[in-house]
This record gives sequence, C-alpha cells and structure tokens, in this order.
Amino acid sequence: MKAADYQSFADAWEGRATIRTRPRRRVENDARLIYPLSRQPLVLSATFQQACPHLRDFVLVQSLYKFINDVVIFETEIVDHVARSIAKDNFAFRYPFACRYDAMTVVVDEDYHALVAMDFMQQTIELTGIEPIPLPDEIELSRAIPAALALAPEHLRSVVELICVAIAENTLTNDVAAFARDETVKDSIKGLMADHLLDEGRHSTFWTRLVRIYWHSVGPEEHAHIARILPVFIGQYLTNDIQKAFDQRLIEHLPVDAAVRQALLLEVRGLAFPINRQHPLLGNILRFFRASSLLDTPCVQAALTEYLP
Repeated sequence: MKAADYQSFADAWEGRATIRTRPRRRVENDARLIYPLSRQPLVLSATFQQACPHLRDFVLVQSLYKFINDVVIFETEIVDHVARSIAKDNFAFRYPFACRYDAMTVVVDEDYHALVAMDFMQQTIELTGIEPIPLPDEIELSRAIPAALALAPEHLRSVVELICVAIAENTLTNDVAAFARDETVKDSIKGLMADHLLDEGRHSTFWTRLVRIYWHSVGPEEHAHIARILPVFIGQYLTNDIQKAFDQRLIEHLPVDAAVRQALLLEVRGLAFPINRQHPLLGNILRFFRASSLLDTPCVQAALTEYLP
C-alpha cells in the first residue's frame, strides 16, 4: 500500500464515532457482575472459593478500577503520543494529510475514551462505596516500548514506537470485543465496551494501514533493524508482572487471616501464561503482522520463528 492510495475514514468518523453518537453510560444498581469472572482468576481459585467467596464483588470492583486505569494510561500516555505526533506532522516518516487528519480523530477518540472511563470509575465508587486500592502508574507497554526503543537507531525510534502501538491497538480490539460479548456483566459495562470497540475497530485498521505504508516505503536495512527488535518487544509486552503485582496488592487488602492470604498469594504466582506460541494474545499479534505485511518479509519471519505456528 502506497501513501497516495490511503483513503481517509473522516466520513465514517463523523457518522459513527462514539463522541459524536453515544449517550453517557450510567452504571446500574443490579445483581449482574461489574467485571467478568473469567478476567480475574483470583476469584475462581480453590482457596478463594473455599475461604472468602463473600469478597468476590470487592475483588471484581477493584479489577474494574485496574482495567479503567490501564485504559487511561494506554489512551492518554501511549496512543495519544504517537497519534498526535503524526497529526501535527512531527513524525519521522511523513504521512499525507489524510493520514494526519485521521490521526487527529484518533487523538480525540482516545482522550474521550479516557474521559468516559474516568466517569465510569467515579460512578462505580459512588454506587458501591468501594474506593480503589493504589493502582499501578504504568502498564506493560510502559516498559515494553522503552525496551524496544533502546535497541533502535535514532532515525527509527519513532517508527518502532508506531509499530509497537499498532500491535497493542490490534491486540486491544480483540480483547475489548471479548469483554463486550460477556453476558454476565452489567449492560452499562457491555455498552461501554461496545462503544469502545466501535472506535477501536476503526483505529486498529488505521494503525495497520500506516505501518503497511511505511513498510513498503523503506528497504531491507530498515526491515532488518526492526525485525531484530520485535521479539524483544513481544517478550516484554506479554509479561504479566504488573498484573501479578496488582493481584498481590489486592490480596493484601482482603480481610482474611494470614494462612488464607499466603495460600492466595501462592495461587496468584502460578497464573502467568508462558510467553510462547501458546500465549492467548499471540494470535492477535500475528494477525496484525500478516495484515500489515511485515510477516511477508523473510527477516521478520526469521525473527519471529519461536512464535510462528
């Protein structure tokens, strides 16, 4: 795909963007879950089920707060940074105006998503009376992107950051889709996720097209540099160290005796997925590599051998 072939989605944004079309979501006071059980294995553990099942809603509310906090960090600190750079024509690789215009709609969307998430957190605090425990000030990308950039030559750093964001946006879209389909949670949560998904589907395509344009505009030297960095980024991105630390902090806040707490901590330590081709998020990442055409390049195929089926 060449830059000249890029078609803006401005009309679709005007007609469908959630900031243009969606009402404020209000959290319901009903019996449905505020966060899916499947996304918080702690409450499904044997020790939790036996010793403190009455604390389920506290754990799920705190898990929602963590999810919202992650969204705010991701949208405002990571995606916004790259999108704004492209929109303002400050990016190392020059994109045409149509791309820059669409990038500014992404900035607007992502900041709006963060605003909606913050509103939903405050509504949940008011409804439940549960204040959030200390939340992380970073997400996995906060560590994975700097690790990737440290390996990139100066002239490729912004492009490496673009590819990292594109990978994450495509991964997030599928993750949000699964959340939006969960029938056990409150309608307002499902609606919030569906709204987010409507925008993120457009964003994931946007980032994929930008990476594809760049990839077809440069040669083997740039491809080789970037290919060597990809496994480092993936290894850092797929860790669950931050989630594990949060779950441990959450357990420390549970009103349970020391023996139960220790048993819960031991169970949490065993919840990580191995970072290999069996990781549940890897399918989304490989789909992005195919759609962006990176995986058509032999040096990328060689760099990702351990992750390929």
